[in-house]
Amino acid sequence: MWFRPIVLAALLLPFPLALPLALPVRAQDGLITYKSLSPDLALELARAALSACRERGFQVAVAVVDRFGVTQVVLRDRFAGPHTVPTATGKAWTAVSFRTSTAELAAMTQPGMPQAGIRALPGVTAIGGGLTIEAGGSTVGGVGVSGAPGGEADEACAKAGIEAVKDKLEF
Repeated sequence: MWFRPIVLAALLLPFPLALPLALPVRAQDGLITYKSLSPDLALELARAALSACRERGFQVAVAVVDRFGVTQVVLRDRFAGPHTVPTATGKAWTAVSFRTSTAELAAMTQPGMPQAGIRALPGVTAIGGGLTIEAGGSTVGGVGVSGAPGGEADEACAKAGIEAVKDKLEF
């Protein structure tokens, strides 16, 4: 029976050696890495969107939120209505929250549609003018524009803002 402790020790010997190798894998599974917009890039995008609307004669507000919907930048032109700031911010937040443009969300949530209840959720702004900001296949933020005559015009300015920084979004 003297060989039983030796066999048991030989069987258990690999486990203490393998345990340290397993721990870092578990720690890595608990953490994630993601890209986010810098404040400078968010500001550049917002300025480009505001400029695009100005060129069309529209006084608007532009909001840029990060991937979590937290506001990074808000710009309001001098004569944009007081409602435009919360509306632009709401559009950007909604686009990020639902990972779709607010124009698409507006179409999907019309009265009588299965998703119509989404419009009643707190903070949802289901009118055109909010877009997600994508980089490398990931959502990194959202932009919302409010104050142009209609959601299509708001969305065109938001697209112009994204297009202006597109080369800086690739990674």
